[in-house]
Amino acid sequence: MAPSGNEGHWSVVDFLHRGYWWRNRGILLLNICLLTPLMTSVANGLDSSLVNGLQILPEWQSSFAFPKGRTLGVINSAQFLGNLTGLPFTPFLSDILGRRAALFIGSLIMCLGVGLQAAAWSVPMLIGARYTIGVGLSFCQNASPLLLIELAYPTHRGKLTSMFNSCWYIGSIISAWVCYGAYQHAGGTEWSWRVPTLVQAICPVIQLFSIWFVPESPRWLVSKGMESKALTVLAKYHAHGSDERDPLVTFEMAQIRHAIRMEEDINKSTSYLSLFSTPGNRKRMRIILAIAVFSQWSGNGLVSYYIDIVLKGVGITDTKTKSIINGSLQVFNFVIAIGAAMLVDVAGRRPLFIISNSGMLVTFCAWTITTALYNTMGNAAAAKATIPLIFIFYFFYDLAYTPMLVAYTLEILPFRVRAKGFAIMNLTIMATVAFNQFINPWALEAISWWYYVVYCGFLIFELGFIIVFIVETKGRTLEETASLFDGDEQQADLVSMGGVAANMTMRLSQGVIPSESEIQIREREREREQSEDKVNEYYEMKKRYRNSDMTTSSSDLYSRAL
Repeated sequence: MAPSGNEGHWSVVDFLHRGYWWRNRGILLLNICLLTPLMTSVANGLDSSLVNGLQILPEWQSSFAFPKGRTLGVINSAQFLGNLTGLPFTPFLSDILGRRAALFIGSLIMCLGVGLQAAAWSVPMLIGARYTIGVGLSFCQNASPLLLIELAYPTHRGKLTSMFNSCWYIGSIISAWVCYGAYQHAGGTEWSWRVPTLVQAICPVIQLFSIWFVPESPRWLVSKGMESKALTVLAKYHAHGSDERDPLVTFEMAQIRHAIRMEEDINKSTSYLSLFSTPGNRKRMRIILAIAVFSQWSGNGLVSYYIDIVLKGVGITDTKTKSIINGSLQVFNFVIAIGAAMLVDVAGRRPLFIISNSGMLVTFCAWTITTALYNTMGNAAAAKATIPLIFIFYFFYDLAYTPMLVAYTLEILPFRVRAKGFAIMNLTIMATVAFNQFINPWALEAISWWYYVVYCGFLIFELGFIIVFIVETKGRTLEETASLFDGDEQQADLVSMGGVAANMTMRLSQGVIPSESEIQIREREREREQSEDKVNEYYEMKKRYRNSDMTTSSSDLYSRAL
């Protein structure tokens, strides 16, 4: 095997599994395990959409005395408020107890909330149940994507984490059809709304019983000093079974160790302030905060929360027609988002973002024109053209923002601040959603289609920002991607460290027969310990040279350590 990288350096590409992934037992088992954290997004879509579906059921309305106005508003926002309450604490639970434990606790709280909601007999009990579900969901939402991105096989990481946000639409679609089915088969009884509520428990109950069969994040294990367990996880799921000397495992372990040590060297302790304490972190957060805002302020909020007002604005008032358009849009969004998730490692992140923003800008401008023509001139043809434009707009939105909002955020954040940075991204989204829910209906009523022009202007700003600041991350390991904002030296360190470690393992493994004697095993362990001692010596030399302001390359330092 020869190195594929420049100047004879090994890269992760040299050690990847060749062939179909489902024929590799380790990768197959891993991807089955990762269905558990993916369920969090389905549960989120189901929970978020359920109240809207329940409101059309007469039995739900009568059970809670036909809530309206402020009462209905509190019921609708209770889950949102619970999510907001739990959000600041989620990264601490994920970082201290681990990704699996945080997901387990969140699922347990959600099950409690679902039970309360299914048994609710009053509005206060319903609000308390919705609030409890929101708190539990906040812990699941933080831990699940972290587990996905830190555990996935290198070539599957981009696709799986992009699928996470896309699976929201599965929950939304299930919610709509469950409410419809319950109404058809249990109409006239309280079960027409209690059954859909109980369906909410399916995902968290499965997660409760399956999460302990999912391996823990090897990055988290290394950060807690449990390197032998991390090595076992990587060997079992990334290396065809149990070969801890596999070059890919050695490469990954070397990069994980090195990345975490570099982060510890920069930030002795981490807090939310750490996200803005270094130039590299400030660059990351500038992008993360921007795409979080763009994900809600690109005009999509008009359809997501106020499609009824938007459709009435172009003369569509029939309830059945509006329901068909809304339901079709959810299915359309899911198909496009999943398709885009499969493209992230082929087309790249930056091209998809640029195409997405360019398409949204052109389409939304056309959408604005058709709405204006109908409102000012009563042009029926313009009104009919608005519907396909809404679908085309969402096609471009789903190319980037649905699949990559979570995935891109997580992969550019270093391990020690990943959970906290992700929490800040979610907090930003909540703030922009709150803005949409408060301002959009008021603005549409006050200035009608002229409000669309404001979004056209903001979409121009978005496109400019994306072109200037979005960095391509395709084809890199998680550690290499996270180090993109910390200077060329740290990127070179990571590539060199992984390649040298893998090369050393391959040299040590040459000539070893499967049935090793105890003497051979001890000898190999001694050689491995010596190689680790050399890595530690490299770190000490690097610190001494940094403190003395001497300019010596990382490769020279590593050569001296060897």
